[in-house]
Amino acid sequence: VTCSRFIVNYFPWSDEEGGGDIDWDNLGFGLTPTDYMYVMRCTQEEGGFSRGELARYGNIELSPSSGVLNYGQGLFEGLKAYRRADGPGYTLFRPEENARRMQHGAGRMCMPSPSVEQFVHAVKQTVLANKRWVPPQGKGALYLRPLLIGSGAILGLAPAPEYTFMIYAAPVGTYFKEGMAAINLLVEEEIHRAMPGGTGGVKTISNYAPVLKAQMDARSKGFADVLYLDSVHKRYVEEASSCNLFVVKGGAVATPATAGTILPGVTRRSIIELARDSGYQVEERLVSIDDLISADEVFCTGTAVGVTPVSTITYQGTRYEFRTGEDTLSKKLYTTLTSIQMGLAEDKKGWTVAVD
Repeated sequence: VTCSRFIVNYFPWSDEEGGGDIDWDNLGFGLTPTDYMYVMRCTQEEGGFSRGELARYGNIELSPSSGVLNYGQGLFEGLKAYRRADGPGYTLFRPEENARRMQHGAGRMCMPSPSVEQFVHAVKQTVLANKRWVPPQGKGALYLRPLLIGSGAILGLAPAPEYTFMIYAAPVGTYFKEGMAAINLLVEEEIHRAMPGGTGGVKTISNYAPVLKAQMDARSKGFADVLYLDSVHKRYVEEASSCNLFVVKGGAVATPATAGTILPGVTRRSIIELARDSGYQVEERLVSIDDLISADEVFCTGTAVGVTPVSTITYQGTRYEFRTGEDTLSKKLYTTLTSIQMGLAEDKKGWTVAVD
Protein backbone atom coordinates (compact mmCIF):
# COMPACT_ATOMS: atom_id res chain seq x y z
CA VAL A 1 0.00 0.00 0.00
CA THR A 2 1.30 3.43 -0.89
CA CYS A 3 -0.11 6.77 0.04
CA SER A 4 -0.73 10.18 -1.40
CA ARG A 5 -2.03 13.54 -0.34
CA PHE A 6 -5.74 14.04 0.07
CA ILE A 7 -6.44 17.54 -1.24
CA VAL A 8 -8.99 19.39 0.85
CA ASN A 9 -9.87 23.02 1.28
CA TYR A 10 -7.37 24.95 3.36
CA PHE A 11 -8.38 27.77 5.65
CA PRO A 12 -5.92 29.97 7.58
CA TRP A 13 -6.57 29.59 11.29
CA SER A 14 -7.78 32.33 13.52
CA ASP A 15 -5.51 34.22 15.90
CA GLU A 16 -8.44 34.73 18.24
CA GLU A 17 -7.84 33.42 21.77
CA GLY A 18 -10.59 31.79 23.80
CA GLY A 19 -13.20 29.30 22.65
CA GLY A 20 -16.41 31.28 22.41
CA ASP A 21 -18.75 30.98 25.39
CA ILE A 22 -17.19 27.90 26.98
CA ASP A 23 -17.37 27.66 30.76
CA TRP A 24 -13.77 26.61 31.35
CA ASP A 25 -14.47 25.84 35.01
CA ASN A 26 -17.05 23.17 34.13
CA LEU A 27 -15.60 21.69 30.98
CA GLY A 28 -15.93 17.93 31.50
CA PHE A 29 -15.05 15.38 28.83
CA GLY A 30 -17.43 15.92 25.94
CA LEU A 31 -17.34 16.86 22.29
CA THR A 32 -17.10 20.58 21.63
CA PRO A 33 -16.72 21.02 17.85
CA THR A 34 -13.67 23.12 17.02
CA ASP A 35 -12.59 24.85 13.81
CA TYR A 36 -10.34 22.54 11.82
CA MET A 37 -9.31 18.95 11.31
CA TYR A 38 -6.30 17.47 9.54
CA VAL A 39 -6.91 15.00 6.71
CA MET A 40 -4.70 12.77 4.56
CA ARG A 41 -5.73 9.92 2.28
CA CYS A 42 -3.76 6.88 1.15
CA THR A 43 -4.42 4.56 -1.82
CA GLN A 44 -2.78 1.47 -3.24
CA GLU A 45 -1.95 3.03 -6.61
CA GLU A 46 -0.43 6.40 -5.76
CA GLY A 47 3.10 6.67 -4.45
CA GLY A 48 4.54 8.51 -1.46
CA PHE A 49 2.90 9.48 1.78
CA SER A 50 3.03 13.24 1.33
CA ARG A 51 1.75 16.18 3.35
CA GLY A 52 -1.88 16.31 4.37
CA GLU A 53 -4.00 19.43 4.69
CA LEU A 54 -6.28 21.21 7.12
CA ALA A 55 -10.01 21.31 6.46
CA ARG A 56 -12.92 22.86 8.25
CA TYR A 57 -14.19 20.49 10.94
CA GLY A 58 -17.26 18.70 9.67
CA ASN A 59 -18.78 15.49 8.38
CA ILE A 60 -16.85 13.18 6.08
CA GLU A 61 -18.11 11.05 3.22
CA LEU A 62 -17.72 7.27 3.31
CA SER A 63 -18.88 4.47 1.04
CA PRO A 64 -21.43 2.15 2.67
CA SER A 65 -19.01 -0.65 1.79
CA SER A 66 -15.94 0.99 3.33
CA GLY A 67 -13.64 -1.28 5.27
CA VAL A 68 -14.15 0.57 8.53
CA LEU A 69 -17.95 0.34 8.39
CA ASN A 70 -18.12 -3.30 7.33
CA TYR A 71 -15.13 -4.90 9.00
CA GLY A 72 -14.05 -2.46 11.72
CA GLN A 73 -10.70 -1.73 10.07
CA GLY A 74 -9.73 1.31 12.07
CA LEU A 75 -7.49 2.66 14.83
CA PHE A 76 -7.51 5.76 16.96
CA GLU A 77 -5.16 7.56 19.29
CA GLY A 78 -5.62 10.14 22.02
CA LEU A 79 -3.28 12.86 23.25
CA LYS A 80 -3.46 16.35 24.70
CA ALA A 81 -2.05 19.82 24.11
CA TYR A 82 -1.56 22.17 27.05
CA ARG A 83 -1.23 25.91 27.21
CA ARG A 84 2.24 26.79 28.45
CA ALA A 85 2.67 28.28 31.88
CA ASP A 86 5.83 30.24 31.02
CA GLY A 87 4.59 32.21 28.03
CA PRO A 88 2.88 31.86 24.64
CA GLY A 89 2.67 28.55 22.88
CA TYR A 90 1.58 25.02 23.70
CA THR A 91 3.08 21.68 24.66
CA LEU A 92 2.40 18.10 23.64
CA PHE A 93 3.25 15.13 25.83
CA ARG A 94 5.22 12.33 24.14
CA PRO A 95 3.36 12.46 20.80
CA GLU A 96 5.97 10.23 19.17
CA GLU A 97 4.83 7.40 21.46
CA ASN A 98 1.29 7.71 20.12
CA ALA A 99 2.68 7.65 16.59
CA ARG A 100 4.63 4.45 17.26
CA ARG A 101 1.62 2.83 18.90
CA MET A 102 -0.47 3.67 15.84
CA GLN A 103 2.19 2.14 13.59
CA HIS A 104 2.18 -1.03 15.69
CA GLY A 105 -1.60 -1.23 15.58
CA ALA A 106 -1.65 -0.56 11.84
CA GLY A 107 0.60 -3.55 11.28
CA ARG A 108 -1.78 -5.75 13.25
CA MET A 109 -4.79 -4.43 11.30
CA CYS A 110 -3.15 -4.63 7.83
CA MET A 111 -3.14 -0.85 7.37
CA PRO A 112 -0.54 1.69 6.28
CA SER A 113 0.41 4.34 8.82
CA PRO A 114 2.01 7.81 8.82
CA SER A 115 5.63 8.05 9.87
CA VAL A 116 6.40 9.38 13.34
CA GLU A 117 7.45 12.70 11.80
CA GLN A 118 4.27 12.98 9.74
CA PHE A 119 2.11 12.09 12.73
CA VAL A 120 3.71 14.68 15.01
CA HIS A 121 3.60 17.35 12.28
CA ALA A 122 -0.12 16.70 11.75
CA VAL A 123 -0.80 16.95 15.48
CA LYS A 124 1.07 20.27 15.69
CA GLN A 125 -0.86 21.68 12.75
CA THR A 126 -4.15 20.65 14.33
CA VAL A 127 -3.22 22.36 17.59
CA LEU A 128 -2.23 25.62 15.89
CA ALA A 129 -5.36 25.62 13.75
CA ASN A 130 -7.53 25.24 16.87
CA LYS A 131 -5.41 27.20 19.33
CA ARG A 132 -8.28 29.39 20.48
CA TRP A 133 -9.86 26.23 21.91
CA VAL A 134 -6.91 25.32 24.15
CA PRO A 135 -8.19 25.85 27.73
CA PRO A 136 -6.49 28.34 30.03
CA GLN A 137 -3.65 27.02 32.18
CA GLY A 138 -5.00 24.61 34.79
CA LYS A 139 -8.50 24.46 33.30
CA GLY A 140 -8.01 21.46 31.01
CA ALA A 141 -6.39 20.60 27.71
CA LEU A 142 -7.07 20.35 23.99
CA TYR A 143 -7.76 16.67 23.38
CA LEU A 144 -6.58 15.41 19.99
CA ARG A 145 -8.06 12.33 18.35
CA PRO A 146 -6.02 10.90 15.46
CA LEU A 147 -7.95 8.34 13.40
CA LEU A 148 -6.73 5.84 10.82
CA ILE A 149 -9.57 4.12 8.98
CA GLY A 150 -10.13 1.84 6.01
CA SER A 151 -12.16 4.32 3.97
CA GLY A 152 -12.03 2.45 0.65
CA ALA A 153 -14.93 0.34 -0.61
CA ILE A 154 -14.57 -3.42 -0.20
CA LEU A 155 -17.17 -6.21 -0.29
CA GLY A 156 -15.23 -9.38 0.44
CA LEU A 157 -13.24 -9.71 3.65
CA ALA A 158 -9.91 -8.09 2.79
CA PRO A 159 -7.92 -4.94 3.60
CA ALA A 160 -9.52 -1.79 2.21
CA PRO A 161 -8.03 -0.32 -1.00
CA GLU A 162 -7.89 3.18 0.49
CA TYR A 163 -7.19 4.68 3.93
CA THR A 164 -7.83 8.03 5.57
CA PHE A 165 -5.79 9.52 8.39
CA MET A 166 -7.37 12.46 10.19
CA ILE A 167 -7.13 14.38 13.44
CA TYR A 168 -9.83 16.39 15.16
CA ALA A 169 -9.71 18.22 18.48
CA ALA A 170 -11.93 19.21 21.41
CA PRO A 171 -11.28 21.10 24.64
CA VAL A 172 -11.71 18.81 27.66
CA GLY A 173 -11.58 18.81 31.42
CA THR A 174 -11.77 15.76 33.69
CA TYR A 175 -12.90 12.44 32.22
CA PHE A 176 -15.00 11.03 35.04
CA LYS A 177 -18.07 12.85 36.33
CA GLU A 178 -16.47 12.69 39.78
CA GLY A 179 -13.90 15.23 38.53
CA MET A 180 -10.67 14.96 40.51
CA ALA A 181 -12.33 12.90 43.26
CA ALA A 182 -11.60 9.21 43.76
CA ILE A 183 -13.78 6.79 41.81
CA ASN A 184 -15.61 3.53 42.52
CA LEU A 185 -15.06 0.54 40.22
CA LEU A 186 -16.86 -2.76 39.65
CA VAL A 187 -15.06 -5.98 38.73
CA GLU A 188 -16.75 -7.60 35.73
CA GLU A 189 -16.62 -11.41 35.70
CA GLU A 190 -18.61 -12.41 32.62
CA ILE A 191 -17.78 -9.88 29.90
CA HIS A 192 -14.15 -9.72 28.81
CA ARG A 193 -12.41 -6.85 27.10
CA ALA A 194 -9.79 -8.96 25.28
CA MET A 195 -8.49 -12.46 24.75
CA PRO A 196 -5.07 -13.97 23.98
CA GLY A 197 -4.30 -13.68 20.28
CA GLY A 198 -6.83 -10.89 19.82
CA THR A 199 -6.39 -7.14 19.47
CA GLY A 200 -6.48 -6.01 23.11
CA GLY A 201 -2.91 -4.75 22.85
CA VAL A 202 -3.62 -2.29 20.02
CA LYS A 203 -5.94 0.69 19.94
CA THR A 204 -8.36 -0.60 17.34
CA ILE A 205 -11.87 0.85 17.31
CA SER A 206 -13.34 -2.66 17.57
CA ASN A 207 -12.08 -3.02 21.16
CA TYR A 208 -14.43 -0.42 22.58
CA ALA A 209 -18.05 -1.03 21.57
CA PRO A 210 -18.04 -4.56 23.10
CA VAL A 211 -17.42 -3.13 26.59
CA LEU A 212 -20.27 -0.62 26.44
CA LYS A 213 -22.82 -3.02 27.91
CA ALA A 214 -20.69 -3.79 30.97
CA GLN A 215 -19.82 -0.13 31.36
CA MET A 216 -23.41 1.09 31.11
CA ASP A 217 -24.64 -1.57 33.52
CA ALA A 218 -21.97 -0.55 36.04
CA ARG A 219 -22.76 3.14 35.70
CA SER A 220 -26.45 2.46 36.27
CA LYS A 221 -25.41 1.07 39.65
CA GLY A 222 -23.34 4.12 40.55
CA PHE A 223 -19.89 2.92 39.51
CA ALA A 224 -17.55 5.07 37.42
CA ASP A 225 -16.17 2.20 35.33
CA VAL A 226 -15.50 -1.52 35.08
CA LEU A 227 -12.39 -3.58 35.74
CA TYR A 228 -11.98 -6.58 33.45
CA LEU A 229 -10.45 -9.94 34.32
CA ASP A 230 -8.44 -12.16 31.99
CA SER A 231 -10.59 -14.38 29.79
CA VAL A 232 -8.70 -17.61 30.52
CA HIS A 233 -8.41 -17.90 34.30
CA LYS A 234 -10.84 -15.13 35.26
CA ARG A 235 -8.65 -14.19 38.22
CA TYR A 236 -6.08 -11.75 36.87
CA VAL A 237 -6.94 -8.08 36.56
CA GLU A 238 -6.29 -6.52 33.15
CA GLU A 239 -7.58 -2.94 32.78
CA ALA A 240 -10.64 -0.74 32.91
CA SER A 241 -12.72 0.25 29.88
CA SER A 242 -10.47 3.19 29.02
CA CYS A 243 -7.46 3.15 31.33
CA ASN A 244 -4.66 1.09 32.86
CA LEU A 245 -4.49 0.04 36.51
CA PHE A 246 -1.86 0.26 39.28
CA VAL A 247 -1.90 -1.27 42.77
CA VAL A 248 0.30 -0.17 45.69
CA LYS A 249 1.23 -2.38 48.64
CA GLY A 250 3.80 -1.01 51.07
CA GLY A 251 6.70 0.34 49.01
CA ALA A 252 5.93 -1.81 45.96
CA VAL A 253 3.86 -0.90 42.93
CA ALA A 254 2.45 -3.38 40.42
CA THR A 255 0.64 -2.98 37.13
CA PRO A 256 -0.65 -5.75 34.86
CA ALA A 257 1.93 -6.69 32.24
CA THR A 258 1.04 -5.84 28.65
CA ALA A 259 1.23 -9.27 27.05
CA GLY A 260 -1.11 -8.76 24.10
CA THR A 261 -4.40 -8.28 25.90
CA ILE A 262 -3.68 -4.94 27.59
CA LEU A 263 -3.12 -1.62 25.85
CA PRO A 264 0.39 -0.23 26.51
CA GLY A 265 -0.64 3.24 27.63
CA VAL A 266 1.65 6.22 27.17
CA THR A 267 0.62 7.57 30.57
CA ARG A 268 1.15 4.10 32.07
CA ARG A 269 4.70 3.98 30.74
CA SER A 270 5.41 7.48 32.05
CA ILE A 271 4.03 6.71 35.51
CA ILE A 272 6.20 3.60 35.76
CA GLU A 273 9.29 5.76 35.14
CA LEU A 274 8.23 8.47 37.55
CA ALA A 275 7.42 5.97 40.32
CA ARG A 276 10.81 4.32 39.91
CA ASP A 277 12.46 7.74 40.01
CA SER A 278 10.71 8.28 43.36
CA GLY A 279 12.31 5.13 44.77
CA TYR A 280 9.43 2.71 44.34
CA GLN A 281 9.86 -0.81 43.08
CA VAL A 282 7.53 -1.18 40.09
CA GLU A 283 6.65 -4.60 38.75
CA GLU A 284 4.92 -5.34 35.45
CA ARG A 285 3.39 -8.74 36.13
CA LEU A 286 0.20 -10.70 36.56
CA VAL A 287 -1.95 -8.96 39.16
CA SER A 288 -4.46 -11.32 40.73
CA ILE A 289 -7.79 -10.33 42.17
CA ASP A 290 -6.29 -11.16 45.60
CA ASP A 291 -3.45 -8.69 44.93
CA LEU A 292 -6.05 -6.10 44.04
CA ILE A 293 -8.38 -6.41 47.01
CA SER A 294 -5.47 -6.53 49.50
CA ALA A 295 -3.75 -3.41 48.12
CA ASP A 296 -3.24 -0.26 50.16
CA GLU A 297 -3.86 2.02 47.21
CA VAL A 298 -5.23 1.66 43.67
CA PHE A 299 -5.22 4.15 40.82
CA CYS A 300 -5.91 4.34 37.09
CA THR A 301 -3.87 6.03 34.37
CA GLY A 302 -4.56 7.15 30.82
CA THR A 303 -4.48 10.15 28.51
CA ALA A 304 -8.13 10.93 29.17
CA VAL A 305 -8.21 10.08 32.89
CA GLY A 306 -4.72 11.28 33.82
CA VAL A 307 -3.92 9.73 37.20
CA THR A 308 -7.20 8.95 38.96
CA PRO A 309 -7.35 7.46 42.49
CA VAL A 310 -9.72 4.59 43.22
CA SER A 311 -11.73 4.80 46.42
CA THR A 312 -13.50 1.42 46.29
CA ILE A 313 -13.68 -1.70 44.16
CA THR A 314 -16.64 -4.07 44.36
CA TYR A 315 -16.00 -7.75 43.66
CA GLN A 316 -18.60 -10.50 44.06
CA GLY A 317 -20.82 -8.20 46.08
CA THR A 318 -18.14 -7.07 48.55
CA ARG A 319 -16.83 -3.52 48.51
CA TYR A 320 -13.13 -3.03 49.25
CA GLU A 321 -11.80 0.38 50.25
CA PHE A 322 -8.41 1.91 49.46
CA ARG A 323 -6.38 4.84 50.71
CA THR A 324 -6.94 8.17 48.94
CA GLY A 325 -6.01 11.78 49.65
CA GLU A 326 -3.01 14.07 49.71
CA ASP A 327 -0.49 11.61 51.18
CA THR A 328 -0.89 8.94 48.50
CA LEU A 329 1.45 7.89 45.73
CA SER A 330 -1.18 8.61 43.10
CA LYS A 331 -1.44 12.22 44.26
CA LYS A 332 2.34 12.63 44.16
CA LEU A 333 2.58 11.09 40.70
CA TYR A 334 -0.35 13.16 39.44
CA THR A 335 1.32 16.37 40.58
CA THR A 336 4.67 15.38 39.07
CA LEU A 337 3.16 14.31 35.76
CA THR A 338 0.86 17.29 35.27
CA SER A 339 3.61 19.72 36.27
CA ILE A 340 5.74 18.36 33.44
CA GLN A 341 2.86 18.35 30.98
CA MET A 342 1.88 21.95 31.70
CA GLY A 343 5.41 23.33 31.89
CA LEU A 344 5.29 24.00 35.64
CA ALA A 345 8.33 21.79 36.27
CA GLU A 346 11.52 21.13 34.36
CA ASP A 347 11.18 18.36 31.80
CA LYS A 348 14.38 16.44 32.52
CA LYS A 349 13.25 13.49 30.41
CA GLY A 350 12.57 15.36 27.19
CA TRP A 351 8.96 14.20 27.10
CA THR A 352 7.32 17.44 26.04
CA VAL A 353 7.23 18.86 22.52
CA ALA A 354 6.75 22.58 21.93
CA VAL A 355 4.11 23.86 19.52
CA ASP A 356 4.68 27.47 18.46
